[in-house]
Amino acid sequence: MTAPKKPWSARTLAAQAMGVTDPLTKAVVPPIHVATTYIRDEDNAYSSGYVYGRPDNATTREAEDVLAMLEGGKAAFLFGSGMAAATAVFQALDPGDHVVAPTVMYWALRHWLANEAKRWGLVVDFVDTTDLDALRAAVTPGRTRLVWIETPSNPLWTITDIAAAAEIAHAAGARLAVDSTTASPYHSQPLALGADIVMHAATKILNGHSDVVAGALVTAAEDDFWARITTIRRGQGGILGPFEAYLLMRGMRTFHLRAAAQSASAATLAERLAAHPAVAKVLYPGLPDHPGHAVAARQMAHGFGYMLSIRLAAGEQAAIATAAKVELWKRATSLGGVESLIEHRASIEGAGSPCPTDLLRLSVGIEDPQDLYDDLSSALERATGRG
Repeated sequence: MTAPKKPWSARTLAAQAMGVTDPLTKAVVPPIHVATTYIRDEDNAYSSGYVYGRPDNATTREAEDVLAMLEGGKAAFLFGSGMAAATAVFQALDPGDHVVAPTVMYWALRHWLANEAKRWGLVVDFVDTTDLDALRAAVTPGRTRLVWIETPSNPLWTITDIAAAAEIAHAAGARLAVDSTTASPYHSQPLALGADIVMHAATKILNGHSDVVAGALVTAAEDDFWARITTIRRGQGGILGPFEAYLLMRGMRTFHLRAAAQSASAATLAERLAAHPAVAKVLYPGLPDHPGHAVAARQMAHGFGYMLSIRLAAGEQAAIATAAKVELWKRATSLGGVESLIEHRASIEGAGSPCPTDLLRLSVGIEDPQDLYDDLSSALERATGRG
């Protein structure tokens, strides 16, 4: 890909997909490259740089370049899911390596770390990473090789200080990886704060249309550890397919506009729901009374994201009943799409989840925030009698 001639902003570069056009037709949208194999040169080499579809693809590369630009990284890889991307980082470690991970994090990855990582010979300790003293105590110099954090964390939206976590990890000779799915490159730049790797479930707001399952890793340096991840992605066939990469590229073109609108609406809803008589607590880092608000304000730009949770004063059954009575909000798993979603999260995560049973997780889309509030307020009143 040809480098931009001027230092345009990330928003501009994303909107034009780094300025790439089709050299044959001059189309402003590059074609989807679906070939699985490529012609060798007469000397048996591959001067095009492409050999086979399992390790590489031109359309996927183009989307990776946009994502690396958005995160300010040296390189990026796209995977078939967020879990494929995340587990590739852990698989790049050696047997016996020690990992520190947060107690509150994406449930599927937490389950994998708690139950499957030991099959890879890894030793995993879970700690409250928002407590820097606890994090420091859990990291052992010479033993800990990776510190994994998620901020804001799903579904309680706690905040971990990325710069401080990076300092702790690096002082012990470990790397810091950050799941920045909910913050997104619009709100947070973990690599600039000292992180070594950023992970995204690109299914979410990066794509934004609930029609692609994808994961991504972005690295601060193309070092030996990244080379190991490269081997895993290429050898195990975890690459994102070209059609999905094309759709993701389409989503990233409007990413900045959607992220701004969704974040503004989430902030409005958080403030209004905090005053609702049926709501006991709103979990949103943009609220001044949130325990992580000061750290979030320091390390997040352009607002505090599109995700929030509410805890109902009347408890679990009222939460489930509220989700059943909405009309505009969609009762569905996932987040970051243009449509707003509501979910009783504890029912999904099951036994061992740190998620309170009275909690509803809200992913705010691009609808009119007044409509979203009216629909949810009506459901709360009908479920609890409080309105």
